[in-house]
Amino acid sequence: MKSIKLYFYSLAVALLVLSGCAVEPQTIPYGQANCAHCNMTVADNRYGAELVNDKGKPYFFDSAECLIAYVNEQPEQGEKAAYLLVSDFTKPGELIDARSAAFLQAKALPSPMGMYLTAVADNAAAKQMLQEYGGRLLNWEEAAKAVRNDERPE
Repeated sequence: MKSIKLYFYSLAVALLVLSGCAVEPQTIPYGQANCAHCNMTVADNRYGAELVNDKGKPYFFDSAECLIAYVNEQPEQGEKAAYLLVSDFTKPGELIDARSAAFLQAKALPSPMGMYLTAVADNAAAKQMLQEYGGRLLNWEEAAKAVRNDERPE
């Protein structure tokens, strides 16, 4: 009887430990977290970004360009990441999948690190913003190339 109790106790502890290891995005602590790339305070909820590695550890960024630069410099981090997320400019603080986001690069919308990259989840909204602010629309790969080549609007 004692061994059965020990078995169930051990099983309960194991389940408790495993349930605490869920790999999920975390809420970005704006004003408290420092960017994992440039070390600036992550302050603007229209531009924040997050990488969650395969073990569940979150890394916060003050802008999409810092996330992209981090992944460009450490490609294995991007490949193994459980989540690559950017803030949707039209819904501040709401994180969206960076790989499917549309990025508007427009001089009229300065981002924290000066690459003028603004992420939007909805392509229709991105096209409307393009008409309003000018610039160019980029997908994830094109944004990564723009950051790698330090391409900024004139």
